[in-house]
Amino acid sequence: MSASSTPKPMKDKKDCGSVNRVKAYGERIIKEGAVVSHVEIQTIRDDPTRLEAMTVQQLRTMMRSVGIPVKGIKQDLVAAMKHFLANQDEGQSLAVSDKDPGQSSTVGDGSQFLNTISEDSATQPKRHKRKSPASEGAKIKVNSRTVRTKQEVSVETGLSQAKRKTSRSIEDGGSTIEGSVAANSNEPWTMLSHKKPQPGWVPYNPRIMRPPPPVDGTKLMKLMSWNVNGLRALLKLEGFSALELAKRENFDVLCLQETKLQERDVKDMKQRLIDGYDNSFWTCSVSKLGYSGTAIISRIKPLSVKYGLGILDHDSEGRLVTVEFDTFYLLSGYVPNSGDGLRRLSYRVNQWDPSLGNYIKDLEKSKPVILTGDLNCAHQEIDIFNPAGNRRSAGFTDEERQSFEENFLSRGFVDTFRKQHPGVIGYTYWGFRHGGRATNKGWRLDYFLVSESLADKVHDSYILPDVIGSDHCPIGLILKI
Repeated sequence: MSASSTPKPMKDKKDCGSVNRVKAYGERIIKEGAVVSHVEIQTIRDDPTRLEAMTVQQLRTMMRSVGIPVKGIKQDLVAAMKHFLANQDEGQSLAVSDKDPGQSSTVGDGSQFLNTISEDSATQPKRHKRKSPASEGAKIKVNSRTVRTKQEVSVETGLSQAKRKTSRSIEDGGSTIEGSVAANSNEPWTMLSHKKPQPGWVPYNPRIMRPPPPVDGTKLMKLMSWNVNGLRALLKLEGFSALELAKRENFDVLCLQETKLQERDVKDMKQRLIDGYDNSFWTCSVSKLGYSGTAIISRIKPLSVKYGLGILDHDSEGRLVTVEFDTFYLLSGYVPNSGDGLRRLSYRVNQWDPSLGNYIKDLEKSKPVILTGDLNCAHQEIDIFNPAGNRRSAGFTDEERQSFEENFLSRGFVDTFRKQHPGVIGYTYWGFRHGGRATNKGWRLDYFLVSESLADKVHDSYILPDVIGSDHCPIGLILKI
């Protein structure tokens, strides 16, 4: 089996940013005080490069008129507008997602591979505005004693190297973070971004924190997981080269969540698979169309496949696929979000989590288990930018965190990223509403949990924050087998 890497075993498609729950196309758009007719909009749709020639103000005026959030730099605005036009061209109805925390609208963020896209979102927690600790003189209150630490992180970006220095002082009544940061703005994840940082915490930088490759001859398996937040929209991204991305990461198995596919879409998706990934297994929501959905795509043929938990009340939303390999079971899971107003919190912590915990413990009687996917819980304060402001937000309630602990970690499953990086802030989800990705104000909601017997066989558990075709980024696990 080969050592591999991440994203999509799908053929190239289009690139756009990301928007969520936007108003239907057909209304007239205002541009520099003049009304843009339907014909002019069609002209832009036919030639999206016209967007690049528009000013930021023109873009924002146009986007406001159709209900698209206007946060971000020009690249973000262009990407978001392209995605809006692409969705209207496809004629999709944008279903409400049970997305992570609680957010309604979405905006794209630029990156070296993809532009953010989002077909829908519904439950992203509101973030309180504050100046980024990365900006000169930014200050944040935290705690109640006086401590001073200095941290220097060296970040290599291509041919250049940037150094970041962060001095932190914690005073009575709160801490002050004064940042003098020269980090590459194209790598915001290298910024120390947290409202309540503790001494010793550092930002995740895959350039310097990933281990060297194993010695030659080591037999490995590379697993990837990604909440794609709408697979059809992802594949429409003009600048998205799935083949290039698959070559870069060379993964053996890719697990997907929130595909939002219907059963009629699966055959088409299978036909788009890149050569070598001949085994794919898809489950779709039948209770709400265009919602949820999970998949496993593999170059290795599994011994068996199972869909769902085997419990009717849990299995209508397409949230779980299990495949069996020679030495372990692998599950791609999309845990229900507690939703706006925490309306599904009781279902989540009293029914779904215990049922999933019991299911993987039963599997473990035969062989070790790996559970991956969007588990919709930031387990510890280090896993979320603003812990104090999200105590009653879906994904960070005390009930969900306790359930995560009781049903998974306390039952012998290991959080592989946290085990490898105990003091590292690494997010996998960023809300679109306030441009969270650009300032690295995120949540860690995506995991590889493994049976204790596999924990020492993990060579690397990592995050790929530069891949932004979704509001989540992919995560990876390299396992010695």
